[in-house]
Amino acid sequence: MDESTKKIAVVTGAGSGIGRSVALTLAAAGWAVAVAGRRTEPLQETAAAAGKAADVLCVRADVGDPDDVTALFESVRARYGRLDLLFNNAGTFGPGGVPLEDLTYEAWRSVVDVNLTGAFLCAQAAFRQMKRQDPQGGRIINNGSISAHVPRPNSIAYTATKHAMTGLTKSLSLDGRPYRIACGQIDIGNAATDMTERMQTGILQANGQLAVEPVMDAADVARTVLHMAELPLEANVQFATVMATSMPYIGRG
Repeated sequence: MDESTKKIAVVTGAGSGIGRSVALTLAAAGWAVAVAGRRTEPLQETAAAAGKAADVLCVRADVGDPDDVTALFESVRARYGRLDLLFNNAGTFGPGGVPLEDLTYEAWRSVVDVNLTGAFLCAQAAFRQMKRQDPQGGRIINNGSISAHVPRPNSIAYTATKHAMTGLTKSLSLDGRPYRIACGQIDIGNAATDMTERMQTGILQANGQLAVEPVMDAADVARTVLHMAELPLEANVQFATVMATSMPYIGRG
């Protein structure tokens, strides 16, 4: 690909799961990808999986730390000079199976810091870069969740932050409109990652029972993100839901 036409992406939480799958899919499609995460080794594994021909920049960053986020986007600007896509993916579920009344402040705050504050900080940094670059504009895709629509039992911190992600998406879409900055959200249900391993052994349902839930390949999510990313800026997928077909989401539970 001509270096002058290469698209530049930042993918957070790229050391595993959906983030890694999206980073690899973008790289295979010819994008230059800056992969960010809290641990360097998994990022290097992602870069190695992309192959020697891929243009992958590894940047250790905690998205909940404003200084780390600033350094991440400065590194991207220094290497590439512009930014075309942010996939705001980094997230944490927090302690699983903890009843609401027993959730500690520290646990609540840790989920909010990553899922909401981290998403905001990265979106803000990307917005600034996209607004000032020439040509102006770019795209932000936020990773929501099925939990942006309906909760699981004992998931108040995760669910609240994913609902907040929807507000973040809508505000970014509106505020970015004058600057050719498009923002969409992908809500994902039961992609096969480390976070969803328990779904294959039995997870608590709304009726109090444990049940095994179907999962889908994370590569199916990544192809959807690629489609959203490669649309012209005059078009935008505002919200997309990609889920394992038979998961217990549609219907009464």
